[in-house]
Amino acid sequence: MGIYSVIGKNLTEVEDSLRQGRSGIIYDPLRKEMGFRSALTGMVERPQLKGVLDRRMRIGLPVQGEYAYISTLEALKHAGIEQSYLDAHEVGILFGNDSSAVPVVESVDILRQKKDTMMIGSGYIFQSMNSTVSMNLSVIFRLKGVNFTLSGACASGSHAIGIGYLLIRQGLQEMIICGGAQEINPESTASFDALNAFSIRESDPTRASRPFDRDRDGLVPSGGAATVIIESYESAIKRGATIFGEVIGYGFSSNGDHISMPNVDGPVRAMQKAIADAGIKSSEIDYINAHATSTPAGDKNEARSIDMVFGNSRPLVSSTKSMTGHEMWMGGASEVIYSTLMMNHGFVAPNINFDNPDEVTSLLNIASENTPHEINAFLSNSFGFGGTNSSLIVRKVQV
Repeated sequence: MGIYSVIGKNLTEVEDSLRQGRSGIIYDPLRKEMGFRSALTGMVERPQLKGVLDRRMRIGLPVQGEYAYISTLEALKHAGIEQSYLDAHEVGILFGNDSSAVPVVESVDILRQKKDTMMIGSGYIFQSMNSTVSMNLSVIFRLKGVNFTLSGACASGSHAIGIGYLLIRQGLQEMIICGGAQEINPESTASFDALNAFSIRESDPTRASRPFDRDRDGLVPSGGAATVIIESYESAIKRGATIFGEVIGYGFSSNGDHISMPNVDGPVRAMQKAIADAGIKSSEIDYINAHATSTPAGDKNEARSIDMVFGNSRPLVSSTKSMTGHEMWMGGASEVIYSTLMMNHGFVAPNINFDNPDEVTSLLNIASENTPHEINAFLSNSFGFGGTNSSLIVRKVQV
């Protein structure tokens, strides 16, 4: 696993933030100057790649690609994989990404100003495509396996892991670098801010993202990158790899309803499919990392759906978005990492800012503080615009 997050730029920092309930949300004055309704955002500094990656490789990377490069470097090191292994084996890449705003804006600005396409740098085309992350990383790491991008709104990172799991289970690949990446900049979230979906609790940024809380008033945009390397059990054993978790279930669905308003039925079906695919009982899930973004309707409907599927067993639930904000295309992958860290270290990170439940969220067993807890299997939910839903189940390896 590898992570470049607003709550930590590596696995060690992230684990500490999860334990401490540390938020990565800030107030960004630039957004207010630009006319944003909400100036709240997750924030992480841009990595300095000069001297790390040669210019020819850097020129095609947008900011989310830079995040993903850093998270993938850590993931490869964490997995004990060197370039010589990538050169000798067919390793694939599947990344979730659903926008690349800045290169599009900048290239159009140049065209309008200069009236000459020849003034647009050669890197802009590779930075601006939705497939920019998988495209660039496949070249940088000389990968020879499957290579494409999953574009499924805020479920993109989760779907990337799910599709990778299916390809490996079918015997079509032995190892795939999966993940999600999300740019952090005003250009990528301006139209989202126009939906009135963001929290305006600007006077207290770290308290703004409050999933499931009665007084939640909207989400906080965020980003970064997360990389999960998945492979067949046989490949991991052959390499002598340390196995941190086993993907055993992937469920997906479409709401077939409103383009931006979530419902209850779609998430229920995704979770049920994941449980059926895993071949386990719902009572065997020890923890749920909820999608819960801190919107009034979204959290309410997810709480209802979780209660419908898990009402009898009532596993611990939290939303790490309370600390990270909504990492959008990255979130489905990063939340698998956050949950895997919890599983391997025996705790559930707090759903911070959960002060008072409402009549629906009170149905759930929400962890409002760091809770020691044995997790043998967890479920991670990711939902997105268009009614796309993804649920992943990961458990400790059973030898």
